[in-house]
Amino acid sequence: MTRTVLVVDDDPDVREILSLALSACPGWLVETVAGGAAAVRRCDAGGVDAVVLDLEMPGFDGRRTLRELRAAHAGLPVVFLTAAVDTSGLAELGALGVLAKPFDPLGIGARLAGLLRWDG
Repeated sequence: MTRTVLVVDDDPDVREILSLALSACPGWLVETVAGGAAAVRRCDAGGVDAVVLDLEMPGFDGRRTLRELRAAHAGLPVVFLTAAVDTSGLAELGALGVLAKPFDPLGIGARLAGLLRWDG
C-alpha cells in the first residue's frame, strides 16, 4: 500500500531534503508545496494520507493551515515541523506531534512513522 505524505514548507531546501529523506521510506510517496493555501488545495484534491506542516510561514502560517485542514479534512493526520524552541500548546491545535528543525534526515522517516503510528 502506498501512502502519500504532503510536505508543506516555505523553504525550498527543507522541502527537498525532507522529500528525499521521506521518499526512502518503503511505500511512501512524498509531494511538496510551498505554503498553506497550496496545501489546502492539494488536500482538497484528495489522496493525501498525512501532512508535515511547517509552523512558521509567511502569510498563511501553519496554525491557519491546520485550522483550514481541520474544517475540511477532520481526520487527516498533521505533524508540525518547526525550529521553535517552545512547542507547548501545539498539541491543543490538533496536530499529532512536532518534529524539530534541524532534523536528522536519516532518522526523520522513523520519527514520523512513529507519530503517525504507521508500522512497516
